[in-house]
Amino acid sequence: MAVQQFVVEDNFALEEGGLLEGLTIAYHTYGTLNEKKDNVIWICHALTASSDAAAWWPGMIGPGTCFDTEKYFIVCANILGSCYGTTGPLSTDHKSGKPYYDQFPFITIRDMAKAHSLLRQHLGISKIHLLAGGSMGGYQVLEWCVTEPNLIENIFIIGSSAGESAWGKAIHAAQRMAIETDCTWKKTSPDAGKKGLETARAIGMITYRSYETFKASQEDAPDQDYKKNKAASYIAYQGTKFSKRFNAYSYWYLSHAMDSHNLARGRNKSVENILESMDQKALLIGINSDLLCPVQELIFLANHIKNADLKLIDSLYGHDGFLVEVQQVSALVKTFLQQLSIN
Repeated sequence: MAVQQFVVEDNFALEEGGLLEGLTIAYHTYGTLNEKKDNVIWICHALTASSDAAAWWPGMIGPGTCFDTEKYFIVCANILGSCYGTTGPLSTDHKSGKPYYDQFPFITIRDMAKAHSLLRQHLGISKIHLLAGGSMGGYQVLEWCVTEPNLIENIFIIGSSAGESAWGKAIHAAQRMAIETDCTWKKTSPDAGKKGLETARAIGMITYRSYETFKASQEDAPDQDYKKNKAASYIAYQGTKFSKRFNAYSYWYLSHAMDSHNLARGRNKSVENILESMDQKALLIGINSDLLCPVQELIFLANHIKNADLKLIDSLYGHDGFLVEVQQVSALVKTFLQQLSIN
């Protein structure tokens, strides 16, 4: 399925007070919306993914998989601020006629959920059978449940939390510092901050994986030249590879958006009370080696979402386990979906 675009002509007001004069949302769909329009699975993607969920989550979407395209209508929308088709820092500012670059307004997870809802209305969807997301995608799932509670029937979250942790914010700050120290940062070019982005990705790779992963795949032989060790080569390669497909401006803004995530922010209720008010049935999956979003974050969610079922999976791949451990994840999701009924 090719990427599609939904163009919003009206102004889009942002939570932080900014305004976008119109909005473009890139999205993919898989399968067919049934007559009752009650077979919708909506996938919210993580930080640097695109709307093509079948490409970045192979084995999860298609005939006979857990997100069975012969049964479900699956939607994934590219998030606000990204560089994969939805309005972001590389988009044209209608006022200046030039790309926004560092003049793009600050965005939040709530803005992303608001944009998703505009697309949802455009597609004629009044109910979402399952809203799914991993990592930052889980942030969008939770926010959307709070802002439109009667829209979403069930949720699936993996490697995510009710609010960005101090640990996560510190990592993001270090990554932005790396970008900001690049002498090209804030130049009016899509390549601005590219070398800094490579370093930011290298920092990220350390948090996405685990001690066991690096030990298993990047350990040096005793006589290996320590100045040219495998681990250093690996993260340098990952940084270069990433800078060829993503943009430093988007990364900088999206990391700030992640830091905005806290379900209790501005709502005059505790996080616990907000989670306890959720009526959706929830499948929560934690990964035992996840450094970025430890299992205690999922345990906290499970302790306060009244219809939650928590599953823990073993993996050497840390936070990236939600993408790598497709066999374990899909088996749990398939069982969960079988327990749910479509009227």
